[in-house]
Amino acid sequence: MASRLLWRKVLLQPLPKPLLYPLQRALITSILRQNPNPSSLLPLPSLIFSSPFSKLYSPPITCKLRKKLKKKAQSPRVKLVQPQPKLVPHFERIVERDTFFRFLNRSKSFLSKQPDQVLRLDDAGKLYRELGFPRGRKVTRSIERHRSLFEVYRHTDGKFWFGFTDLMESLLEEEKAIMDSMEEARVTTVRKLVMMSAKKRIPLAKIYHCRELFGIPEDFRDRVRNYPQYLNTVIDPDGRHVLELVKWDPTLAVSALEKVFVLDEDKAKKAFKFPVRRGRYLNLDAEDEQKMNLLNTLPLVSPYSDSSDLEPWTLEAEKYRVGLLHEFLSLTLEKKASIHHIVEFKEEFSLTKHTYHMLLKQPRTFYLAGTEMNWTVFLKDAYGEDGILMQKDPQVLFNEKLYRYAIGELKE
Repeated sequence: MASRLLWRKVLLQPLPKPLLYPLQRALITSILRQNPNPSSLLPLPSLIFSSPFSKLYSPPITCKLRKKLKKKAQSPRVKLVQPQPKLVPHFERIVERDTFFRFLNRSKSFLSKQPDQVLRLDDAGKLYRELGFPRGRKVTRSIERHRSLFEVYRHTDGKFWFGFTDLMESLLEEEKAIMDSMEEARVTTVRKLVMMSAKKRIPLAKIYHCRELFGIPEDFRDRVRNYPQYLNTVIDPDGRHVLELVKWDPTLAVSALEKVFVLDEDKAKKAFKFPVRRGRYLNLDAEDEQKMNLLNTLPLVSPYSDSSDLEPWTLEAEKYRVGLLHEFLSLTLEKKASIHHIVEFKEEFSLTKHTYHMLLKQPRTFYLAGTEMNWTVFLKDAYGEDGILMQKDPQVLFNEKLYRYAIGELKE
């Protein structure tokens, strides 16, 4: 009896609201463990749930609580990078397009490496990452979206198999011809990537992982052996195959921004903005403020320069990283890259964990689309006002043709 009265006295003490509910729950659990007979504890629950604090067990959904829950629900996984007023629809549509054709692109790449370019349907249903369809969904639903390119048929063993249609096989032959014709251009792209790297060497696995970003063929690791005068493959102490630079070429060490500076100096000056910290009492107009900011912005640091002497958090280091990412995007087919592509070269390009915020501070040149956890950065100047890429690589033209076949706009 005395013990029960003591617990009642403790439970009725006014406590801070954040601590009240967990403490009462802990006390009830402790009492129930010590007294398994529920009949002896009837007055205690009745006292708790009739107390002034009983509403904490089922709190009403007030406006303040609703706002708090809504804010909590906006996790980086679903929260858009750009707020609604700053959204650029054509960039967001490109991100949605890539999501829609993820199954097509990944399945094309995966099936091309399989014997006879076919895969048993039972096995395909387990390879949601490799084939790019949503986990928990049936792979046949994704296949049916592109019936002109993929087909399911019954083999002589009685099992269903998944493979390419005749149309898709002819398109793959066309793509192979494009890659053969662009081989030297792709080698030049890889040379520039290696020249930008900190130690003038990049693991082959990283280039292979991002091969579609630059239009590099599947068998590039074999093709690169045909260019020993430019690149050499060595094995590092960790057992990785690394591509290293053989000879520095000064004609390649010219960034896309430097070329723009020669043709349009004002456009290059406005590409980036590194504001000067100043007091409000200066009362500068827009023109004077722009001239002062140029003192910080120029001169830019070449992405092909040696960055080993730069202090990590200085303005010069930030200008170097911004210029490097600008050059990296200019080497891609569609002048865009996802966070996964950029992080792949984090070590080679001396990038920091603040890359996301660094790009957000340069809205004149970069546009970040998608969500905060899975964003894509675009080079804005490479696109027209209608959202169409101004200079299209032959591989880009082929991809657009493939997409039109996939959605049925083109017929065989």
